Amino acid sequence: MASELIYNFEITDKISNIISKDFWVMNGFNAFMMPSLKDPIKFTSNVSIFLNKGVIEVDLDLQNLKITSPAVINIKGGQILQINKFSKDSVCSFIVMSKRFTDNLFLLLQDCRLFVSASRKSIINIPDDLVSHFNNFYEHIYFIMNDKDNPYSYQAMVMAISSFFLEIAYRCYEPFRITSEGGNRIVDQFIEMVQQHFKTQRFLNYYAQRLEISPKHLSRTVKKETGFTAVEWIERYVILEAKVLLKSTNKNIQQISDELNFPSQSFFGKYFKKNVGMTPVQFRNN
Repeated sequence: MASELIYNFEITDKISNIISKDFWVMNGFNAFMMPSLKDPIKFTSNVSIFLNKGVIEVDLDLQNLKITSPAVINIKGGQILQINKFSKDSVCSFIVMSKRFTDNLFLLLQDCRLFVSASRKSIINIPDDLVSHFNNFYEHIYFIMNDKDNPYSYQAMVMAISSFFLEIAYRCYEPFRITSEGGNRIVDQFIEMVQQHFKTQRFLNYYAQRLEISPKHLSRTVKKETGFTAVEWIERYVILEAKVLLKSTNKNIQQISDELNFPSQSFFGKYFKKNVGMTPVQFRNN
């Protein structure tokens, strides 16, 4: 479930109706719907904003940014957005996603290295020839959200976003594949290694040694480039794999613990509860 969102402007739906869902979409948000620009906005869920028209100036975690349309602004949970200027012709759409929702997206797209790179970029410029595709996409997911008779709307939304990234949005991130250097290259190599070895290697020293850098340098670089620590990336892969095994297989807890190379079922249970907030059995039955 999405955590509470703190807004300083009026919106067309109640906050309680937003935070009770795993995703929430707004299409065609404009300057006239935002009378006050004084206070910062803190999102505790992940938010992706598509600026279709206009220019906005914002502070994102105290970093001043001037964003000219068309562009996408990705805001991670916990980041603080202060909108300083919002041109009168500005129009944007956005989607709010709970942690559970973004974890499921991550599960589908984790093997796409470009998606991993994309998750680190706060601002992405959209080529003019792709704008119509983005507009159609937001209309599509807005329809999914409002189709109250569809019992599969959650799955439909996850699939729609994943498909859109792999079919269209990836093109916006291609330049970063070519120009990836320094910290970006270290992060890409680190995440690729984690994808391959997270079941057997959960300690930072292993990855630092393979990259021939110090654990401190690795941790600092990954945090700077992604917003998550290196240890959090490792834990994320372990927990997502555990969730898949719990929900999609008949393996018992001991078997899952063994597959993920935990020293004992008890240790696995404590590790899972620390990261998820419930035991493996509770998660399976939830």
